[in-house]
Amino acid sequence: MVTIDNRRDAVRKRVEHWACVLSVPMPRVRIRHMTRKWGSCSTSGIITLSDDLTDQDTGFQDFVIAHELLHLRLPNHGKLFKALLAAHVPDWREQNIAR
Repeated sequence: MVTIDNRRDAVRKRVEHWACVLSVPMPRVRIRHMTRKWGSCSTSGIITLSDDLTDQDTGFQDFVIAHELLHLRLPNHGKLFKALLAAHVPDWREQNIAR
């Protein structure tokens, strides 16, 4: 039986994977109820992900996780940020529109 804890652990493992891929230090990860967005990155480097993300497909999870982890390197959504996101998650625009 797949529990919410199992799904949260799976998302945390995806964060670990993406932190390695993006060459960023593994951040502290919080998973909690969020009503307005899928994730956020604090200036202190804490990644917060919506608990609803655990129910989404892995492609969308990867987009959200990579997006938030890239904010550890770049605080804005400028051209470089979008280029790095596209290099690692080529279909990010489709993932972003789909939700």
